[in-house]
Amino acid sequence: MQTLLLSFLFLSLFGKSGKLTSEIETHSSDRRLSEYHHASATLLPTVRSTFPFKQAEKQRAGTKRVKQGKAARRTATKRKVKPSQQQVRSSKSRQPARSVAGRRPLSGTIFYLASGHGGPDPGAIGRYGRNLLPEDEYAYDVTIRLAQLLKQQGATVYMMVQDPNDGIRNDAVLKLDRDEVAYPHQRIPLNQTARLNQTTTAVNRLYTRHKKAYQRFITIHVDSRSQGQNIDVFFYHHDRSAVGRRLAQHIHRRFKTNYRRYQPGRPYSGNVTTRSTLYVVRNSHPPTVFIELGNIQNRQDQRRFVLAANRQALASWMAQGIMDDYRLR
Repeated sequence: MQTLLLSFLFLSLFGKSGKLTSEIETHSSDRRLSEYHHASATLLPTVRSTFPFKQAEKQRAGTKRVKQGKAARRTATKRKVKPSQQQVRSSKSRQPARSVAGRRPLSGTIFYLASGHGGPDPGAIGRYGRNLLPEDEYAYDVTIRLAQLLKQQGATVYMMVQDPNDGIRNDAVLKLDRDEVAYPHQRIPLNQTARLNQTTTAVNRLYTRHKKAYQRFITIHVDSRSQGQNIDVFFYHHDRSAVGRRLAQHIHRRFKTNYRRYQPGRPYSGNVTTRSTLYVVRNSHPPTVFIELGNIQNRQDQRRFVLAANRQALASWMAQGIMDDYRLR
């Protein structure tokens, strides 16, 4: 009887040729696994029931490994010792490093950003085909882009001119409106001197509040000259402000570098000069840089403002120069 049973198993598993049957071969192949499960379903119970002692051996071996694992864990718990003082000190010394690494490059800095004009005064108006290009809208768009970049690096940013319904816009022609307000939520006067005094008074008040911090004031404008005059971005500072001059130089240096990189065949003529007679430059307490982005009347300069990618590049290059100034202070 035993001989007949073994012969039956041999034929079931290997067939008459002595080779593995196709059902068993497909069991070892992932590609045809579902076929094998259907064709050989009757073979598996027969094999399992023929060798019950192997299952018993596996169960006993598994129980033994579990017991050994529990014993090993109990031994490890008994032998566990407190970390040495040297280990404690080293772990504590690593904690500040993680917090320093988490600081963003401009953490603790304060920036006051003012776009030119706003409210009842749109500033200079350029013509772009049938469309009008108002200075305050384009200066504001570049300024708010710069604010976003600085805040992403950890800076505290005060927008001295704010538009309640205009964020960053990617349109070529930015619609003129007159709903801008001055910080903090004040109506902007039409009179130029009153408007500039409003801005500098607010900046100086905030400057006193943050006296010990790194603080800078940047005001952004678009110039208006004859249509045929193509100009580059240029920077003004107070003649007695070495810190303001250094900030202007760092931003200017970034512009020169980036123009060489992205437009190697185009000469860049923007420069850094003193202009102490400008109201905000003369009356603001923090180091101040006054930036002119170009000539809003010139067709070539208008591409610097009309293309949203160019407005973003202007803001990015300014941010790079500002970060250089803070890092190298």
